[in-house]
Amino acid sequence: MTQIAIVFHSGYGHTKRVAETVAAGAQAEGAKVQLIAIDAEGNVPESAWDVLKAADGIIFGSPTYMGTVSWQFKKFADASSKPWYTMDWKGKIAAGFTNSATLNGDKGNTITYLAALAAQHKMLWTGTGMHPSNAKSSTRDDLNNLGGYQGLLVTSPSDASVEEMIPGDLKTAEAFGRNVADVVKSVKG
Repeated sequence: MTQIAIVFHSGYGHTKRVAETVAAGAQAEGAKVQLIAIDAEGNVPESAWDVLKAADGIIFGSPTYMGTVSWQFKKFADASSKPWYTMDWKGKIAAGFTNSATLNGDKGNTITYLAALAAQHKMLWTGTGMHPSNAKSSTRDDLNNLGGYQGLLVTSPSDASVEEMIPGDLKTAEAFGRNVADVVKSVKG
């Protein structure tokens, strides 16, 4: 059985729901998934570092704040210099997701940041594995309506509760989780 860790920060609960939905998709493909929440101070439990070291794949998640990851996620990334030094994550599959209030919101910068973090750890990055829904007939409820290739993109309007998240984004998050689990499984063998 493959093991996937999803390490994420969620400021208002929306990104947490995305993480849970990604986890459900990966679990549907037979992966054992552990969620690691970065707290409001940018910390993870000490045991999280062992979970990350043991994982076959790591999925990073952060809201996009001011065009990049939240400061809490950045604190976690900076703290990952210890596993970076010992190359604990080398060769693991990596992927990432982000959520912001606007359709664009410079989410691409956040995904690029997450991919660069993975590259620094000598991880193997995988994207969404799906084409966008980009026809005139496409709606926000279609799979990958925001057109993410490099990573999962989700939009939660600033006045929407966690329960009001866009169903198409959540379907895309589940499909993303299945894709990452399939890639981990194919690489692990």
